[in-house]
Amino acid sequence: MIEPSKVLKESRVTEKATNLTANLNQYTFEVFPDATRTQVKQAVEQVFKVDVAKVNVLNVKPRVRPDRMRRNRAGRVSGMKKAIVTLKEGSSIEMI
Repeated sequence: MIEPSKVLKESRVTEKATNLTANLNQYTFEVFPDATRTQVKQAVEQVFKVDVAKVNVLNVKPRVRPDRMRRNRAGRVSGMKKAIVTLKEGSSIEMI
């Protein structure tokens, strides 16, 4: 069995993620770069005690954008791997 601490980093709480949670019963997590769909599914089921219907995984590429604190010199926003987990009907996760 895998350790959930080796798969899940944190939950993403953004406006879009909150909208997905309210309307489609989907939750967004930042995961480690070498995590697979099945590992994410097992980790969410183990940590939150819910039934997972589907997992979508996407890599967010790093990008360059102006850094306002350094007079608009180029700064870098790091990339990450993100998982959008769809739960089965009747399941939900309590986010604090």
